[in-house]
This record gives sequence, C-alpha cells and structure tokens, in this order.
Amino acid sequence: MTQHTPKVTQKAWNSFTYIMFAIATVMMAGGIWSLQASFTAKGYYAMAALMLVYTTAAVTKAIRDKEESDRIYNKIEEARTERMLAEVSAKDED
Repeated sequence: MTQHTPKVTQKAWNSFTYIMFAIATVMMAGGIWSLQASFTAKGYYAMAALMLVYTTAAVTKAIRDKEESDRIYNKIEEARTERMLAEVSAKDED
C-alpha cells in the first residue's frame, strides 16, 4: 500500500500570500473610498468584495474537502483490494 505524504508549504509562500491579501485589501478599500459614488453604492461594492473573499475561501475549502474524501475513499478501496488478493492467494496456496 502506498503511503501518502502530506505536502509541506514553505513559510515564504505563506508569507507571500498573506502580504498579497493585505495589499489587495488595502487597494480595494482605497478604491472604494475614493470612488465618486453615493454611500449606498460604496457600501454595495464593499459588501460584494467581502462576499467575493468569503466565497473564494469557501469554494477552496469545498474543493480541498472533496479531494481529501476521495483520497480516503481510494485508500479504503485499495486496502479492500489488497485484502481480497491476500485471501485469494492464501486459498491458492492451500
């Protein structure tokens, strides 16, 4: 049976993503703040931006959860197959 080794992310990559998220947040807030529109329109854009961030994280989590459940299912199926093969080979030896 093959062993799954978890992927290790680098600290530099994690730092880069956090910094880029912060920069994007500041840019979006600055753009909404300087927008020549009513307060209602600015609020609409701010809420849409927050919803976009949330749904991006939710979709990413859903995809990751599905991949993890598929990996676990495949591991279980592989174990069943190996057990069946072991039983068949044990019967053949008798």
